[in-house]
Amino acid sequence: MAKKKHTEQLDFEGQRPGEELLFVFRRHIIAMRKGFYLLLIPLVITAIPPLIWQDNLELFLLPVAGLALGLVLFFYHWMMWYFTVYVITNQRLRQVTQKGFFGKDVVELRLSKIQNISYNIPGFTGEIFGFGTIVIQTFVGDLVIRNVEHPEKTFNKLQDAVENAIEAQGGHEEVTNEAES
Repeated sequence: MAKKKHTEQLDFEGQRPGEELLFVFRRHIIAMRKGFYLLLIPLVITAIPPLIWQDNLELFLLPVAGLALGLVLFFYHWMMWYFTVYVITNQRLRQVTQKGFFGKDVVELRLSKIQNISYNIPGFTGEIFGFGTIVIQTFVGDLVIRNVEHPEKTFNKLQDAVENAIEAQGGHEEVTNEAES
């Protein structure tokens, strides 16, 4: 008895007819560490004057302004992290990278054109926090994706997707060659 698999078809901008979304991933939250620093540094710096001159009550508004500035800077980095995604379908890998508030870069790579995939976990911090780098090699160059969450799981999913895409393309070529004979 075959199990019926429940799959919810999700759509994305630029999806082609007959293209099936396999999974979506983004970089690890550690990629936003600069944003966290930019949140804390203005707050800490603006908290120093009220600690030194405690009799001046107006200085206690400085940390509020520092927090507001830190939140704006943090929001910018959060937006860059959140809107940078990697979409894997049964045909291609699509990298959408947020550039500034209004710009974005899109890179597409057919799965059948991928030669090799490897991953690297950068030492102790990578092991503890669960992030690493995935390198996708093609004929024209390498696509390096840094700070990927759970790189071994993503690597395995990518390997399976590439293998299935190559098999599907090979099966299609065999069918067309047989039809020509």
